[in-house]
Parts: sequence; structure tokens; C-alpha cells
Amino acid sequence: MHRVAVTGMGGVTAFGCEWSQIEARLKDLRNAVRFMPEWDRYTDLNSKLAVPIASFEPPGHWPRKHTRGMGRVAQLAVAAAERALRQADLLGDPLLASGAAGIACGSSIGSTPDLRDYAVMLLEGSSSGLNANSYVRMMPHTAAANVSMFFGLRGRMIPTSSACTSGSQAIGYAYECIKQGAQKVMLAGGAEELCPTQAISFDILYATSRRNAEPHATPRPFDCDRDGLVVGEGAGILVLEDLEHARARGAHVHAELVGFATNCDGRHATRPQEETMRRVQELALSDARLGPGAIGYVNAHGTGTEHGDIAESRATAAVFGPGVPVSTQKSYLGHTLGACGALEAWFSIEMMNAGWFAPTLNLERIDPQCGQLDYIMAEGRRVQTEYVMSNNFAFGGVNTSLVFRRA
Repeated sequence: MHRVAVTGMGGVTAFGCEWSQIEARLKDLRNAVRFMPEWDRYTDLNSKLAVPIASFEPPGHWPRKHTRGMGRVAQLAVAAAERALRQADLLGDPLLASGAAGIACGSSIGSTPDLRDYAVMLLEGSSSGLNANSYVRMMPHTAAANVSMFFGLRGRMIPTSSACTSGSQAIGYAYECIKQGAQKVMLAGGAEELCPTQAISFDILYATSRRNAEPHATPRPFDCDRDGLVVGEGAGILVLEDLEHARARGAHVHAELVGFATNCDGRHATRPQEETMRRVQELALSDARLGPGAIGYVNAHGTGTEHGDIAESRATAAVFGPGVPVSTQKSYLGHTLGACGALEAWFSIEMMNAGWFAPTLNLERIDPQCGQLDYIMAEGRRVQTEYVMSNNFAFGGVNTSLVFRRA
């Protein structure tokens, strides 16, 4: 079995693209949630809150032959991948087109403006909004396909479209490819573009925050006064590489990915199951050959929904006991759906290497129904640890857990 290094990390978020920018905003203890007056036209949508990326545009050096097949979700994924490859010193490297490098990437859905154009055809009979690239922008694997085409990747393509675990499943499956010797390098992560259809999907389930008058006070994961999640957008990509290959070319290793597990609940599409959430964490520890005491921090999924928070926290407490530090960055950037697993993996690595972990924003009174854990609240925490775990749980009963080791 081959060891797996993280040699590049890149992302696009509402806090910026550079880790220094993101870290500064985390330390500022203020989220990026805003009221969306442009959603007032959706009269049945109760939550008018979201976390958009205000200033993202495709870079001027991107060729039109590539951009015409990209919706916003693919643009975000390619931008994150470009940043990750540049950090890994692999941008333009012949290795990418050799067949030894592949892509694992996912999103909850393709680009929704193109879905709308197909809906117009079905409802009104007119296909005037469609063109030769409409399907490429809409298809569920548009992020993975566009990353592969933009950088000329010829290795494995693993599209993951599993809602909130899309990014973390992609990282896990890429890890398994390298671990088993099938690839030398894999780009891995996820992306999501903001759309009001996402907000109303959760709204119908009474799972969105309706604090429209106080956007900075929500979401409130694990808090007594939480009232639901806030949707966001973004992208995160990691460059995973065979550790010996990385060392041979003199690459900087940011972390080692040492454990991964994924399973499914098999019971209910939208009600998470504590038992399988606990089991996926145990399986990841087993894959990493670690005991629970080795983990110095758990990056929680932490959506700010009642059932999710309670089941997740109880499952985590059952594995680790009350002493493990836990927090979530969804309180800052909202729920970025297909991107969250990749972004939170990136943040976990950066915080582990810095020895500083951000608190859960807006967590003031822990819900007594939640599991007993060492919730990081109010201010950041200095923790020196060799291992961190990052967890994600998705609709459809999909669960993932990743374990990273400090390099």
C-alpha cells in the first residue's frame, strides 16, 4: 500500500481564496451570511439568507474553448484546482497528461441556469435557450469533466454527486486510488454554485434559518437557539500524491491522508442515523490504524439543524468521549453543499499545521440534547496535535470521515 500526501490545496470561498485571508476572517469572528433581497420574488421561500461569493469571475487567461462549457460550478472547481496545482508545483507539468494523474470531484447538481433552460423547453416547448454546451454545463459530473479537460488529465475520473459528502467522498476515493497504486496524483474535491432552489429544498423541510433580520447571528450549530442552516457556495480541491513520488520530486508535503471511510444509513433520506455516523468514524480510525485518543480535533459537519446536530454530536461523543475539541466552519461560510467536505478538509489541515482552531460561531448555549464534547466556543483554541478528523453527512444517508496527519 502506498502512503498518500497532500501537496497542494486551493479553494474559492466568500472569505477569499488565500488561506491567510480566510484565517484572518475566521479570527475576526464574523460570518459572511447576508440577506438576499434578490430572492424576494420567491414568495414561498421563507429563508432569504445565503453566503454568495461576491466578486468571482473566470480569469482572463482561461481560453474560451474551455469556458464556453463551464457553468459557475465548473468555473469554481477549475479555479480551485488551478490554485491547488500551482501550490503543488504541478501546473503545466507533463505528468498531468501522462495518465498517472486523475480527478475525483463532485457537486450536488450541475449548473442550474442550464437546468432552467431545459425546464423552459419542457414547459413551453421552446429550446431557444439551449445550445451545444448546455448539457455539458448541466450534467452532474460537469465539475470533474471540466477540470479534466482544462488541465488535460488522462487518468481516472471519479465523479461524486452525493450532496454534502461530494467533496469528502471525492477525496476519499482519490486516496484509495493512490493507496492501491492505480494513480500517482489525483486532484480531489468538490464545488457548488449558489441557487435559490437549494434554499427552498431545505426550507420545505423546515431546515433553513429564518433570521432574515439578523444574518450575522446565524447559523448556530449545536446551539439551543439554532433554527436551521444557511446555504453557500464555493469550491475546494486538494492535490493528493503518492508520498514517495512527492518526496522524489522535492514537493512540499502539507499533510498525509491516513484514514478514510464512507458508509450509508440505509433507513431514511433526510433523517441522519447516529449508529452509522458513529460507525463511519470508527472505520476511518481503523483505516488509519489509530485509537480515538490520537485525534486532537474533529471538524464537525455541523449544519445547525436539530436532527443533524444531535445525531452527529452523539455519534462523535460515543467514539471519542467528552474530551475531543470540536468545531465547524459552516457557522462562517454557510453550508456549501458539494464543496463543504473539501473546504473543511483544507481548513482542518491548515489549522492543524498552525496549531490554532477556529471556534463555532454563534454557539453560546450548547443544546443539552447534543453529545458531550469539548465544543470550541467564543474564541479560537491553541491545540498541538498530530492528527485531525473531518466528517461530513449527506441527504440519502451518506456518511464520510477523513483522517489527516501533520507532516
